[in-house]
Amino acid sequence: MKLLVDFFPIAIFFIAFKVFDIYVATAVAIGATLLQIAYLKKVNGKVEMMQWVSLGVIVIFGGATLVLHDNTFIKWKPTVLYWLMGISLLVSRFIFKKNLMKVFMGEQLVLPDHAWTVLLWSWAGFLLFMGSLNLYVAFNFDLDTWVNFKLFGSIGLMVLFAILQGVYLSRFVSEEVLLGEGTSNELAKRQPNDT
Repeated sequence: MKLLVDFFPIAIFFIAFKVFDIYVATAVAIGATLLQIAYLKKVNGKVEMMQWVSLGVIVIFGGATLVLHDNTFIKWKPTVLYWLMGISLLVSRFIFKKNLMKVFMGEQLVLPDHAWTVLLWSWAGFLLFMGSLNLYVAFNFDLDTWVNFKLFGSIGLMVLFAILQGVYLSRFVSEEVLLGEGTSNELAKRQPNDT
C-alpha cells in the first residue's frame, strides 16, 4: 500500500500527460501530491520530512511551469529532489557527523559501521547520478520520452538499485535475525567448546 501511495502522483502525472498535455499533467501532479500528503497525515498522523520537501518542490517548480507556461521548470523537479536528498546525505555526514541512512533505518537493520558508510555513499552517489541522468534525458530527448523515462526509467533504476543494495546488505544479516536471538546466543556459547 505504501508503494502505491508513494508513486500515486507520478502515475497520475503520466496518465494526465498522455490524455492531455504537460500543463494539465503538472497541475494534476500538484493536486495529487497534496492529496498524498493529506492521506498520509490522516492515516499516519504525521508526514515525513522528504514528503514535505517533495510537496514544496512540486508546488514551486510545477507552479512556475504553469504560471510561465514553460515546461523547463517541471523537467528540473526530479533533479532538484534527487540532488537535495543526495546532498543531504553528504552534508549530514561531513558537517553534522551523522549517517542519515543509519538514523532512518537503524531500527530496522543491524549493520556494522562500515556497511552503513557504504550504504550512505552508494545512495548519495546514486541520487546525484539520477539527478544528472534526468537532466540529460529531459534536455536531449523529446518531452514524451522524458515523461516515459520519469515513470518507467527512473522507477526501474530505483528498483534495480534497491535490489542490488539488498544483495549487498544480505551478507550482514546477523544470526539473531535468521535464527532468533536466543538460538544465536546458545550457538555462540557452544561453538568454542565444540572445537
